Amino acid sequence: MSALFHPFSGDRLRIVAVGFHGLRDLLEELAPQYSTIAEVSVLDKAYSDAVADIAAMRAIRPVDAVVSAGSNGSYLRQHLDLPVVLVKAGGLDIMRGLARASRNTTHIALVTYGDIAPEVRHFCDTFGLRVALRSYTTEEDAEACVQELKTQGVQAIVAPGLVVDLARTCGLEGVLLYSQGAVREAMDDAIEVARISRLEASRREKLNTILGKLKDGVVAVNMDERIETINPSMEALIGLPATQLIGQRLSEVSDALSLQQTLRSGDTESEQVEEVGGKIVVVTRMPIIEQGRQTGAVLVCQDPVVIQRLDRNLRSRAQPRANITKYSLDHLVGQSQAIRDVRARALTCAQSDATVLIIGESGTGKELLAQGIHHAGARRAQPFVAVNCAAFPESLLESELFGYVEGAFTGSSRGGKIGLFEAAHTGTIFLDEIGEMPPSLQTRLLRVLQEKEVLRLGSTEPTPVDVRIIAATHRDLNAQVQAGGFRRDLFYRLNILLIKLPPLRERKDDLPLLASHLQEKVAQRLRYRKPGDDSIVAAIVDVSQHYDWPGNIRELENLIERTLVFRLPSSSSSITADEILGIAPELFTHQGRLRPEGSSVGGLQGGAERSDDTEQAFAPQAQGLRHKRSAAELAHIKAVLDACHGNREATAARLNISRTTLWRKLKQLGEGQ
Repeated sequence: MSALFHPFSGDRLRIVAVGFHGLRDLLEELAPQYSTIAEVSVLDKAYSDAVADIAAMRAIRPVDAVVSAGSNGSYLRQHLDLPVVLVKAGGLDIMRGLARASRNTTHIALVTYGDIAPEVRHFCDTFGLRVALRSYTTEEDAEACVQELKTQGVQAIVAPGLVVDLARTCGLEGVLLYSQGAVREAMDDAIEVARISRLEASRREKLNTILGKLKDGVVAVNMDERIETINPSMEALIGLPATQLIGQRLSEVSDALSLQQTLRSGDTESEQVEEVGGKIVVVTRMPIIEQGRQTGAVLVCQDPVVIQRLDRNLRSRAQPRANITKYSLDHLVGQSQAIRDVRARALTCAQSDATVLIIGESGTGKELLAQGIHHAGARRAQPFVAVNCAAFPESLLESELFGYVEGAFTGSSRGGKIGLFEAAHTGTIFLDEIGEMPPSLQTRLLRVLQEKEVLRLGSTEPTPVDVRIIAATHRDLNAQVQAGGFRRDLFYRLNILLIKLPPLRERKDDLPLLASHLQEKVAQRLRYRKPGDDSIVAAIVDVSQHYDWPGNIRELENLIERTLVFRLPSSSSSITADEILGIAPELFTHQGRLRPEGSSVGGLQGGAERSDDTEQAFAPQAQGLRHKRSAAELAHIKAVLDACHGNREATAARLNISRTTLWRKLKQLGEGQ
């Protein structure tokens, strides 16, 4: 892999200090002071010889940084791929050097590597110092400079180590420009640079190790699109080793993998399907942002075969999804004031995450209302999980609600199982028949409500959950609390947003709409092309005026299904009294008692035997039933049209009729009004 750093041996840094004579003496003097954090090796070599010796040292053990000065330091910077820190003379160093040189002579020169700083010239002019100022860049420049100064009568030269040695060779006094403080500052800088370099190398090594384990191909480039890092999977995809790819422009290596557009725009392109080297891959391009600035880009290639394999694996392991809601608040059929109030309150409850308690008799549509609240709220896209607390024995209900870890009990699944509270995370859990929950589980449910976390069976670590709770019951929980069958504190936790669903006997104005809606629903379930006899709904509505509907809407739906099954769809005649009595005798009861033989309900004879008188009595009533059926149908159409905000196309789709039929029905509705 590219850009890999060798592992470091030991904890100490390794610094190589390069210098001659005076500088070397200062380096050797300071080196022991850094022995606890760094191994400092002093090298008395110059230029190419120094480069060769450092390379030999690196072959044995890594070197972290180099300290040098002057032209020698500049040469090392150009020929080593290591941090090279230069010893730099400050203004105080120059003043001290000039003062020392002026003790024996007034013919003094100051020689520096590179250009003379303007501050030095200004200093000499200000104080009237007669100092010859010279500079050099190469060893040859330095030799020529010393010869020139000697010819001009200069007797002392303040300069870096190379020039000091040349001056002394020519019989002149040489004063080293660098002080111990300047050398110490350079050593401190080298230690810090080496430390940071090691940290960066360690991070890079970790990153390279991670990239090397990835099955996905990864390549990173700089802003010039030159490859800086590439992992083995990408090498295999391109077909070239990293040694040949590092430093190359990615678009020149493979035009299909180009990152030029990403570098220009800084935008992320996710999951693009492309062909590279005759192979189809899924490509993602992203900019690299460091400290708010784009410094490059990265490209990731995924094998679609691996993605498909993972997808199959996830699908095989996934739990069956119980989070699809089938109903919204629009499915609460009815226009009575009671059901309008329920819809309005439910819509208000949907805007909050507070716990909702629904109270209503069996068959009134408590789960439909719960789904409607979930669908109207902010969690509509999240899971909706429903559980009937009366449908499980206590031990099974506990594991279903809270889950368990592997080995929690005999027969537990390998790997454990998440509970329904975890399955509903970020969504809604509907606890139906909450009044049937055993007291021991009421305590655990209270903890979920208070602490927002669940504890799996057999586990000691709680799992946080974000779940909205909707509970429902047909019981009087307040009475259960008084009797000691339901925890008082749990009741108060549940009874925050209360909705009472009225029984069907208290909303009989909705009976025609409900019956018509349910007849269409049942007819679709039975795969009838037509919803059934037009007289059925009207007949049921008429004969049940004194019926209490103890099973509520569920009973009404079952009765309609029973009637449609026994009443063939092909039947063209209106339903008769005997048929109604034979199919649904309970409708002829009042408070559960069969009416006396011969008595009538809404004009329908209740006798078991047919007679001419019965037929004659029913014949005019059939017309009344058909009228009621039409009225119920038109009322239902108007309600659906209102729910669709006047959109006729949506209304026709919901009613499962053509737009022409809807137009005809609406015309009838207009004439009726």
